[in-house]
Amino acid sequence: MTEIRRIGVAARYSDLVILGDRAYFSGYVPEASAGGSVAEQTQDILTQIEQSLEEIGSDKSRLLQAMIWLSDIGSYDAMNAVWDAWVVPGHAPARICVESRLADPDYALEIRVIAAL
Repeated sequence: MTEIRRIGVAARYSDLVILGDRAYFSGYVPEASAGGSVAEQTQDILTQIEQSLEEIGSDKSRLLQAMIWLSDIGSYDAMNAVWDAWVVPGHAPARICVESRLADPDYALEIRVIAAL
């Protein structure tokens, strides 16, 4: 049976679950830029994701899927400007992007990713 590793376990969720050669991350929200522009928040989150990937021996070229929740779909282009500059050309993950009310009104977006190790 394949081992399941859980990292950052809390009462309701784990920050990261690793099964085999796949890493399933919980959602990332802005840490340093909450309340800032969607571009600032997107960069903040993508920096967090990149650091987390590095910690487990992966990188953004190994992203398999990204799920993005925007508090205002009108900020789609501003978010994409940052996203497009960050994604490794030719290695874009499968992706969804939807509008949703988020847990904190200062959050413009939340991003969840799945990556290969």
